[in-house]
Amino acid sequence: MLLSLPVARVLVDTGLVHLDRPFEYLVPEELDEAAQPGVRVKVRFAGRDRPGYLVERSDAAEHAGRLAPIRTVVSDEPVLTPPVLELARRLAAHQAATSGDTLRLAIPPRHARAEKALPLQAPDAPAGGADTVSAETDADTATTTGDEVFTTPDVWAGYRAGTAWWSRVAAGESPRAAWLAAPSRPAASDWPVAFAQAARAALASGRGSVLVVPDQRDVTRVDEALTQLLGPDQHVRLTADQGPQARYTAWLRVLRGHVRVVVGTRAAAYAPVHDLGLVGWWDDGDDLHIEPRAPYAHVRQVLTTRADIEDAALLVGGVTMSTDIAALVDSGRVHLVGGSAARRDAPRVLVAGEGTDEERDGPGARAHIPSSAHRAASAALSQGPVLLQVPRRGYLPAMSCASCRAPARCPDCRGPLALPSPDRTPECGWCGRAPRGFVCPHCDGDRLRAGVIGARRTAEEIGRSFPDTKVITSGAGEVHARVGNESAIVVATPGAEPVADGGYAAVLLLDAWASLDRPDLRAAEEAVRRWFAAAGLCRSWIDGGVVVLCGAPSHVTIPPVEALVRWDPQWFAGRELAERAELSLPPTTWTAEVIAHRKRVEPIEHAVRSVAPDAELLGPLPVADSQEQRRLVVKAPFADGPLVAAALKDLRAGESARKAEALTSVKVGHLGAL
Repeated sequence: MLLSLPVARVLVDTGLVHLDRPFEYLVPEELDEAAQPGVRVKVRFAGRDRPGYLVERSDAAEHAGRLAPIRTVVSDEPVLTPPVLELARRLAAHQAATSGDTLRLAIPPRHARAEKALPLQAPDAPAGGADTVSAETDADTATTTGDEVFTTPDVWAGYRAGTAWWSRVAAGESPRAAWLAAPSRPAASDWPVAFAQAARAALASGRGSVLVVPDQRDVTRVDEALTQLLGPDQHVRLTADQGPQARYTAWLRVLRGHVRVVVGTRAAAYAPVHDLGLVGWWDDGDDLHIEPRAPYAHVRQVLTTRADIEDAALLVGGVTMSTDIAALVDSGRVHLVGGSAARRDAPRVLVAGEGTDEERDGPGARAHIPSSAHRAASAALSQGPVLLQVPRRGYLPAMSCASCRAPARCPDCRGPLALPSPDRTPECGWCGRAPRGFVCPHCDGDRLRAGVIGARRTAEEIGRSFPDTKVITSGAGEVHARVGNESAIVVATPGAEPVADGGYAAVLLLDAWASLDRPDLRAAEEAVRRWFAAAGLCRSWIDGGVVVLCGAPSHVTIPPVEALVRWDPQWFAGRELAERAELSLPPTTWTAEVIAHRKRVEPIEHAVRSVAPDAELLGPLPVADSQEQRRLVVKAPFADGPLVAAALKDLRAGESARKAEALTSVKVGHLGAL
């Protein structure tokens, strides 16, 4: 009974850093039954009614003065569970943020109609549903759980250490794995099926799962695999495109225990699954996994923290491995499952312009679509669809001087000039103005040429080369999820490549230099991720699949190109990690990006060095479009990371208490352009 616990501690949603702690309130007698830990409440705070969450009841107050009463209990639904509260606290400490930042992402806005419409108790699961695991493979891979015997599915038995990992999850253990998935797999054994089977292993041990993927198309693929494996209504999907009622209903089904498997985009990482036994996410390097709002946490940070709190198994999968995951493997925190695929099981990779290409094709060997790529596409179209990956969308997204090749800039704001379509004049990508005439400041040239060719222009070019072949474009505005196995040309930007039934007969990766030249710490890593993601949709070498990399510099050996030709993402990740360690760059060191007013730079430096003398501060550098803001990068040993984060949070709390006009921004762990 809570009658003897008259004091409630409430986490008030103030949005202020210096007030990021519970406050004590008196529980009125009429609200005693409804005011349970986890419910939404309204309280009086600073002269206004504020929303909050009741986190704890106690028999005595720490505050010596008079307590204000709780105004009302908004809903008797305990939406804030203890694991999610602990997750919010840990993320706040790690990210120099507030608990409220995480709770705004973790708990969707209330929808009263959804609460009333959904039954409190879950309907009975159908026979053969989520509580059963089918025996699909040999008895050699059998796992005993209680009085039942389960067998490892083929999709996991085919990977090195896959049987051991799946069996341990099914037995109720919590192993942690970084899984390098094989390319060119048929739909029945592709990665969405493997994810679904991992969730089923957790269900076999009586536990739930949270599966997070980058985008809606991936959600649909895993959703279909889960439905086929577990039956209908045995899991939910949580995505941003759901309406308020639909999303809140799906979230409530998880909270009330109706289902124990969730798949979705990054917001699903916080789903309050009962008896959580598995957290998994796909393609760690995809920047869609990074939350663009405070606390700026990556899905990796959220789910590894949840695994720590709830003692859950962990699975991170991908065709490639990010350096962050390579660091976890290197430290022993996770163990590798699978590995680089046998060369015959991956597509054959050719580099345009190498060997006899230049002698045979002349200038055509270095064209936007080289002669060797054209020949590969022509031969492959008789066998099935062909994919062209183009790094940039639009028509001509960047232009340059025709005389000296210097990038063309807007005379008003110095932004890049681009040609949006063939029937328009060049426009500035920043201010949108269309200059009347162009004069190069370097050579006085007055003619423009294409600097980078976008997906729309590429589709035009390839369409003229193959006039009798259907051309499909997939990118911003219209993304195709699937294409058939008939002859067609698909032009797609990175991340928008449709899955082809039976795999692509050929994949052309255009303008490799554009992917490698990005001014970003992770440019090479991101190029590898994009290339492997597209190439992995191609048929295997033994099935005639071929990948042509176009536009790669040929005068020097480039590790990303070498990794693709050898199909060895594990080697590349290890090499990249070793180089980062030599230079003390993330993920081998703790880092944070700090953006603050120029007058606060000195106090920030003092605060950091007072707790971490070995910390290194890079900058300050100016921030684009701001005369007053400055950017700092803080690097520190991992042992000092929590101290630096606490110091930065204290500094932000002081600014908040003084009602500073703009608080210092802190992003821990994400370091891109330097």
